[in-house]
Amino acid sequence: MPTNVIVPTIDTERLHLRGYRLDDFEEYATMLSDPRFLQHVASQPISREDVWARILRYIGHWAVFGYGVWAIEEKATGQYAGEVGFSNLERDISPPFGDAPEAGWGLAPRLHGQGFAKEATAGIHRWFDAEFGPKRTVCMIRPDNTASMRIAEKCGYHELHRVPYRGAPMVVLARN
Repeated sequence: MPTNVIVPTIDTERLHLRGYRLDDFEEYATMLSDPRFLQHVASQPISREDVWARILRYIGHWAVFGYGVWAIEEKATGQYAGEVGFSNLERDISPPFGDAPEAGWGLAPRLHGQGFAKEATAGIHRWFDAEFGPKRTVCMIRPDNTASMRIAEKCGYHELHRVPYRGAPMVVLARN
């Protein structure tokens, strides 16, 4: 029997952040197969099976942790625009993140370079701080992803260390 979990919505100037729905699948799968999106996220397209599992994982995070990942909608068009949020992925890295939620964001390539990712990321951090107070969060970004590195810095993250993850170099950052 399904459990109804209420995911808070966040509205920013140009974006509406809401919980993932199963009908986000096709647009999400399209985004996760776009080489322009994948260049900083994965070395190969993400399978439809893995896209489905990600959506279910994102929905489940809210029930287990009280935080999770939001789907981003562009207010002007109502179109799916990407993802942003916090997760606990139990990544196999050393040192581990422990109980620090991992922030992450990804935007549909058609919206890159317009400040939408920063707007969404700032919105979730305001929500997180209001809900959880001053709690440490982390993020992990490829060092060549300068746009995401700038967003992290603007949201108060600082570099902790660098680690290899699934064959790629990564920068681990923290926000206290």
